[in-house]
Amino acid sequence: MNEIFYARKAAKQLRKLPASDSKAIRREVGKLVDMPECAGVKALVDHAYRYRLRVGNFRIFFDFDGAARIVSIEEVKKRDEHTY
Repeated sequence: MNEIFYARKAAKQLRKLPASDSKAIRREVGKLVDMPECAGVKALVDHAYRYRLRVGNFRIFFDFDGAARIVSIEEVKKRDEHTY
């Protein structure tokens, strides 16, 4: 089982979202305790973060340290032409 940590930036972005979106994102992020056996996770190439999780119109960017079993949520962004 992994521990999930939110970076200060991600926590701030999450607080600004409507409650329904925030709840859905937190529910899906909670499933990352089983990383790397998670559905909907994609490894990214040439990006600041190593993985992304899709939740509706939002993208959650995160890093995963398999040795320490830590998932670090770095950013929560609404999907648009500037997300990637």
